[in-house]
Amino acid sequence: MPPLPHPAEDQPRDVGTAAFRMPPVLQKRADFLAASRARRQGTPGFLLQARRRDDDGPPRVGFTCSKKIGNAVARNRAKRRLREVARLGLSALGRPGWDYVLVGRPQATIERGFEDLREDFARAMAKVHG
Repeated sequence: MPPLPHPAEDQPRDVGTAAFRMPPVLQKRADFLAASRARRQGTPGFLLQARRRDDDGPPRVGFTCSKKIGNAVARNRAKRRLREVARLGLSALGRPGWDYVLVGRPQATIERGFEDLREDFARAMAKVHG
């Protein structure tokens, strides 16, 4: 009997589409500080900070959760949820040349329904750019 092929070998590899790829992520503290001094829009699930850069590069995104969220496990869960919200929504709602920072809120970011978080993101983006 021949050996069974590895399941991944049978399936076509999903390279992803632009709509589902994670946008570039902010890494420098100066970028986070600049976004904190720019536009902001609060939602029940998180706070959105946004600033226009001086270039026409792709939109970038950053995530932050303070210790008010909870222990490391809770903070990581909140950031994972925010990352997914941004991954799904930023390609359609983000604008080139902008930086966005999603700041988690205690309890709400983790406990709020995922669809509610996505609606919060859409509303916040519309108000920031409106």
